Amino acid sequence: MLSELITNWTIYANKVAAFITLVVIIAVNLALGILPHVDNFAHIGGFLSGFLLGFVFLIRPQFGWFSQRRAPLGYIPASVKSKFKTYQCALWIISLILLIAGLTIGMVLLLRGVDANEHCSWCHYLSCVPTGKWSCKTEPAYCLSTQIGNQLNLTCSSNGKSSVYILPGATSSQIQGLCTGLCR
Repeated sequence: MLSELITNWTIYANKVAAFITLVVIIAVNLALGILPHVDNFAHIGGFLSGFLLGFVFLIRPQFGWFSQRRAPLGYIPASVKSKFKTYQCALWIISLILLIAGLTIGMVLLLRGVDANEHCSWCHYLSCVPTGKWSCKTEPAYCLSTQIGNQLNLTCSSNGKSSVYILPGATSSQIQGLCTGLCR
């Protein structure tokens, strides 16, 4: 929609309101992407490909074409005008080239198994921003657990934190959930 707004800027009545609405929606979607376990790379990739596809598919004619069949008798056109403005055609060509190049490069890198995080030190922050409320570590949590009666003792293997829980007959899924919380 943003690319459609840019391409057909001249036909919108309230340009600023439409632009601000689209920018707010984009910002909210990208802000949700910094939460843990939400893949912001998918949001960014979808935004970029949708933005470029918008230039390719959402061009509207600017009504400069005049059909000779509907012309009055004796009408001689001064010059033939294209349906699309020059900047629309330029955006269409550039977007199509960028889209094809981006998809081709992305597919080649994916099939070769290239890990982009090895070449980009800050890219992991695009997918998750660590705060005091959550951790972005994706490694599994391992705990040493002992249960004596109703008392469950857990010790996280990675950070050494220990905690005691009153939990009669704890299941393995309950222990794993408590372990994950303890190891954060």
